[in-house]
Amino acid sequence: MSRKRSYNGIPAGEMKLFLEEKYLQFNNTSFISPDPVSIPHMFSDLRDREISGFLTATIAWGRRDLFLRCAEKLMDLMGYAPYEFLMSAGEEDLERFSDFIYRTFNGTDCKYFMAALKHLYGSYDSLEDILLEGMQKSGSLKDGMSWFRTRFFDLPHEKRSEKHFADVRNGAAAKRLNMFLRWMIRKDNHGVDFGIWKRIDPAMLYIPLDLHSGNTARKLGLLKRKMNDWKAVEELTAVLREFDPADPVKYDFALFGLGVNEKF
Repeated sequence: MSRKRSYNGIPAGEMKLFLEEKYLQFNNTSFISPDPVSIPHMFSDLRDREISGFLTATIAWGRRDLFLRCAEKLMDLMGYAPYEFLMSAGEEDLERFSDFIYRTFNGTDCKYFMAALKHLYGSYDSLEDILLEGMQKSGSLKDGMSWFRTRFFDLPHEKRSEKHFADVRNGAAAKRLNMFLRWMIRKDNHGVDFGIWKRIDPAMLYIPLDLHSGNTARKLGLLKRKMNDWKAVEELTAVLREFDPADPVKYDFALFGLGVNEKF
């Protein structure tokens, strides 16, 4: 990290200390209960955490109390045993999701997402395996994310369902997908992120960029791009990697906490 670099006139070293302080303030177990990560925290099995985490992240936008209620409804419909339910579910079992709706994610989308996960677990032991398969040639997590999306839509489906799985190749910021990957890959030792995927380096993660974290990053001078798209994700993540190359997305806690909790 260059000593001469500054952000809004604040030397890089001082900015790092500030972000470290805020990261430690917000990255603790008190963060869990009002956050979508609380849903996969209901489970101990790796695949239950993957499924519950992925589905929760999929609908994690808007009012948190509303999407958390809907995420818990999904868990209830699966008998709080996501993997066991999916692997034994037939066509009739998936019909129970026909009436599910959260904003634009409706019963058609929900049934497909369940069918797609069941299909993937028929070929892979873990969703991590799919990302690693996509990373084989380039070693790029972005390629892994793109391949995950490709495999996810292997089955016949309505085009409308594709909008609920961000396409990084098309420039999407993929906030919810990056959040899910943070949960699975990053081991924070503070009881929030699981770190249950051991074969992907946390250094490769990208920041889950949304309205709050984006605005906070711009106010701090960490992000210049005005759109919250994939280019902005890469720009901000590159800056955060200068502060901590091994664990750049830990600063998601700092940016989110400053934006949402402290109205920075």
